[in-house]
Amino acid sequence: MAKTERIQNMTQGGPARLIFAFAIPLMLGNVCQQLYTVVDTAIVGQALGVNALAALGAADWLNWLVLGVIQGFAQGFSIYMAQRFGADDTDGLNRSIGATITIAAAISVVLLVVSQAAMAPVLRAMNTPEAVIGGAFTYLRIMFAGIPVIMAYNVLASILRALGDSKTPLYAMLIASAINIALDLLFVMVFHWGIAGAVIATLIAQLFAGLYCLRAVLRIRIIRLKKAYFLPEPVMARRLLGLGLPVAAQNMIIAIGGMVVQSVVNRYGVLFVAGFTATNKLYGILEIAATSFGYAVTTYVGQNLGAGLPARIRKGMHAATWIALLTSAVITVAMLLLGRFAVGLFISGTPEEVALSTDVAVHYLNIMSICLSVLYMLHIYRSALMGLGDTVMPMVSGVVEFLMRISVALFLPLALGQEGIFYAEVAAWTGAAVLLVVSYFVRMKKLGRTLSTASR
Repeated sequence: MAKTERIQNMTQGGPARLIFAFAIPLMLGNVCQQLYTVVDTAIVGQALGVNALAALGAADWLNWLVLGVIQGFAQGFSIYMAQRFGADDTDGLNRSIGATITIAAAISVVLLVVSQAAMAPVLRAMNTPEAVIGGAFTYLRIMFAGIPVIMAYNVLASILRALGDSKTPLYAMLIASAINIALDLLFVMVFHWGIAGAVIATLIAQLFAGLYCLRAVLRIRIIRLKKAYFLPEPVMARRLLGLGLPVAAQNMIIAIGGMVVQSVVNRYGVLFVAGFTATNKLYGILEIAATSFGYAVTTYVGQNLGAGLPARIRKGMHAATWIALLTSAVITVAMLLLGRFAVGLFISGTPEEVALSTDVAVHYLNIMSICLSVLYMLHIYRSALMGLGDTVMPMVSGVVEFLMRISVALFLPLALGQEGIFYAEVAAWTGAAVLLVVSYFVRMKKLGRTLSTASR
């Protein structure tokens, strides 16, 4: 292996050490990504006021819908790459990478056109207040123009993760974070470009992250792409889309549920929306370790499935579960102690506006923090199922999240008032987590029987 390569075979070595070591760079990279999201929000909130902060909140779920579709396809496609790498099938790996690049490019063009056309009617359907809809529209118009850049970064990072390299995406995020923070300060504070400046800074940072990952992919010796590989064979295209579509659909369904919740939140006024937005920006920090462990588990399980090692998969899942539970407990304690300070970074205005928005944000944050272990189990077991090649049940879990989230958001406030809206997210986590844990054990039992029969 060349010095420039950081790929890793996860079918050998201690599972706990491998999963933890793989997750740590992803975690740090996600911290960097969240850092520049937090900086965007803090600069906008402090420099431009409560209305600008509420505008970001109004755009959040629609933005997440498109980003979730992109990430879903990238993650789904990478599952097959991890399996081929674990099976030591270099030709299959290269064919899957070439096909992924072509399919992802086509998807990004479709998303670009659809998102630009749909954003205005969707924002109005979500009851977005007139005071903030202009800022939300500006944010989304520019962000969605950068969809090809966002897709390129996610696909390149997913290729690296499938091959066991979680360090290069970390370095890419370190570079992107530094660029984004510097450009945020320049565009918003110096040039006074407002919300537009913040989103332009984000896209430029993402472009640099993508170029850094591309450089690393081109240096991996086992990747040797031929022109023919960029014309996907029907079987390969069906296989990749069969993995990617359910994950993208899962993320889309979850995002639509979030948009329904946001439409309910929007009814309570700008100050409530601002407080809710402040906590939602911290939600990414709450989830950082969960998504990082999830990527680690998907790669670990995928490689070991390709190698035909079910006992090793079980051992790794046992370790991943305990690591995730302990991590969520630490984050819960930190948020309960420091939450008020954290949400205060995003909120500015008159003393009365700050007090009201902060109370909303802290209350919502405390509820989510106390139930954080449920979210971590959801990520671990959803990722394990995807590593096993099952992206349908994770999609079904997205439907469960959707139903739980909108049911609580629409009906609980009728009994509890605005208090009811705070429990929609936790209810969604719980319903999906129960389904995923049960599905994982059923799937592993079937896998054990299949391999036992094949060995006779």
